[in-house]
Amino acid sequence: MSFDLPSYKVRPAYNINPAGRIMTRKTLSDITISVLDLAAISEGQTAADSFRNSLDLALLAEKLGYERYWFAEHHNMINVASSATAVLIGYIAGNTNTIRVGSGGIMLPNHAPLIVAEQFGTLESLYPGRIDLGLGRAPGTDQATALAIRGENFHSHHHFPADVEKLQQFFSSDNSDAKVRANPGEGLNIPIWILGSSTDSAYLAASKGLPYAFASHFAPAQFLTAIDLYRKNFRPSENLKEPYVLACVNAIVADTDEEAEYLSTSLLQFIAGVVSGRRSLLQPPVTNMDEVWSVYEEQAVKQMLGYAFIGGPSKLKTELQDFVMKTGVDEIMMASHIFDHQAKLHSFKLFSEVFKQG
Repeated sequence: MSFDLPSYKVRPAYNINPAGRIMTRKTLSDITISVLDLAAISEGQTAADSFRNSLDLALLAEKLGYERYWFAEHHNMINVASSATAVLIGYIAGNTNTIRVGSGGIMLPNHAPLIVAEQFGTLESLYPGRIDLGLGRAPGTDQATALAIRGENFHSHHHFPADVEKLQQFFSSDNSDAKVRANPGEGLNIPIWILGSSTDSAYLAASKGLPYAFASHFAPAQFLTAIDLYRKNFRPSENLKEPYVLACVNAIVADTDEEAEYLSTSLLQFIAGVVSGRRSLLQPPVTNMDEVWSVYEEQAVKQMLGYAFIGGPSKLKTELQDFVMKTGVDEIMMASHIFDHQAKLHSFKLFSEVFKQG
């Protein structure tokens, strides 16, 4: 079984300069762009509103040429509505035509591999050639909620690499003689991605010859080390002949740098809530964050947002080209928490234009 990643763009080689940094000949126009959605719920709205906004954004992303639209699995968060990830994937795929739709990711410890294979086999059967399966090893929630999800399985040993292999076996045509089979799912060409925020996931993706998506939008510290390890240890497979790196980043684009900075305060409040544990619906922007967060929260948030691109098109073009030059990534996935839906749509439009002009 094999699958094709975007092949319509030539991926120039990257090199390591004497300072140890990756230097690439890529320009922004060489980079594939995609969307990560948490179906965040804004103050004054409901989960149903969030889902309609997600479809609105997916339709625009498809029109603008974004490659894929992924949902992330999270639980017990009042401001995130992407808990039933496979259901939302079906909703978006069923109302779009060409954009790939998938998970960024399915948290595999929460699910039996057979159930995941059947769910995504069903999705691929309904929307052939358009479904991605990104897999993560974290629970996507707190320990109490993980216990509620897993029940007695909470105390059992979870071996992420082995579960990935089980999924691959369920999707394989070679599984046709097995006692347990995934139907639908068996024999279907569903791309599996390894998601990660640490070096462990890099070794796994490399050893299995799978594409690697890194959560640099909230865990930037090990990003450069992880993608370097992935490339150095990559083993070509029937799935992928050479390493492929997707970086997820936060981005908020507006007509001016000042407007983008203002809009970004909703993101800052969102992350501050994660840091402090004081969760709330996505809040409107504010003019002074010092009235909202503590010094500790400010420092923690800024560390988590090491790869956040906030500004007007000119500023983003410069910063993103530098990012691509230093990292050699093949694809950039944009996450964007903006309170006003129309401003969010405009942000994704401007973001795509930055790459088209690159």
